[in-house]
Amino acid sequence: MKILVVGGGGREHAIAAALGRTTKTEIYSVMARRNPGIDALAKKVHLCKETDIKSIVGFSQEIGAEYAFIGPEAPLEAGIVDALGSAGIPCIGPTRAAARLETDKAFCREMMDKNQLEGCPMYRVFHSAADAADFIEGYDGDLVVKPIGLTGGKGVRIMGEQVDRAGAIAYARSLHGDVVLEERLLGEEFTLQAFVDGNHLVPMPLVQDHKRAFAGDTGPNTGGMGSYSMPDHKLPFVTEKDYRSALAIMRSVVAAMERASSPYKGILYGQFMNTARGPKVIEFNARFGDPEAMNVLTLLSSDLAEIVCRIAEGSLAQSHVAFEPLATVCKYLVPDGYPDSPHAGDPITLPVDHQAILYYANVEKSAAGSLVTQTSRTLAYVGMGETLEKAERNAEGAASGVTGAVRYRRDVGTRALLERRIAHMKELR
Repeated sequence: MKILVVGGGGREHAIAAALGRTTKTEIYSVMARRNPGIDALAKKVHLCKETDIKSIVGFSQEIGAEYAFIGPEAPLEAGIVDALGSAGIPCIGPTRAAARLETDKAFCREMMDKNQLEGCPMYRVFHSAADAADFIEGYDGDLVVKPIGLTGGKGVRIMGEQVDRAGAIAYARSLHGDVVLEERLLGEEFTLQAFVDGNHLVPMPLVQDHKRAFAGDTGPNTGGMGSYSMPDHKLPFVTEKDYRSALAIMRSVVAAMERASSPYKGILYGQFMNTARGPKVIEFNARFGDPEAMNVLTLLSSDLAEIVCRIAEGSLAQSHVAFEPLATVCKYLVPDGYPDSPHAGDPITLPVDHQAILYYANVEKSAAGSLVTQTSRTLAYVGMGETLEKAERNAEGAASGVTGAVRYRRDVGTRALLERRIAHMKELR
């Protein structure tokens, strides 16, 4: 079976590695930069922009791809699934219309509102900077300012945390008024990802990501500094009722998209805030999270290639998907200066002996064969274990052995950080 993986980051390395666990799968790759991990797994690599749809379709036809797995959001917005589908190549990823769940935040909120779906916070959509500024000025409380389009996970500004009222107004004006304003939600974030075949939704283990750049959840937002999951695939600050509510919201979204004649196929990522009122939707993504993909795909014990086939033909069932009953901790290493002024071109050396899984992200091999940092997140280690503590020790043991101009959050996956999450949720309730 020939499967094309589009994208060259840590998420796509995790996808390719999961596909590569079965000998019947031939992996091909399209990416803008050569990822050493994917390069080692792929039978053939095509280097081009991941939004160069014509070039990707041509490569897919050249290699005789039977399926394509779309990693990043930008090619989804560019219509890669529509183009490959027209060429007879089924995709794991939604069409451009269905991907608006992520690529158009106004569409997402208005869809939830129209269908009276649970979990939608108070929101307003603006296309006028003056109107957005007036609303912020007159709102009695804190708001979240979101650009309507894609921002790589770094475009949100939160009043009371990152900006004051004047800063929120200035940021909305800088976006020319094309913003979604939402009530600020207080609670604990969690991620629920699922495989979706257009009608059926099969959930994956819950994960919690860490967006802030520095230990203790301080500093600017990033694409994600690391994440963890528990052996029971739940999180201790998410009750069974909370989990069922979040899963019901995800299923209602899939049903709403089907009613709107935009059936959703691929990976649906739900980012939730667990509040005193239950789970509220922060956002939906139309693909795996990065780093959350590394947690769940490392645990996946089923054949991902079979899941790909089932999604494409619309016959996915819970029985086709299974995960190991283990905890995972993912620690991302990033270049010095990340995220505001990342430094590229620095050589790094990896440890030889460790008990973790390595996923390459934004790193290149020099002509001499050494690894060199680029301007985004460098690589990640995922530790697994029967307990969170063991998984964290395995991840930490590997991450701490990397030498060079990189850093990482040592507190990701630690029991102390988890206990703070649990205590915070108890305070709210």
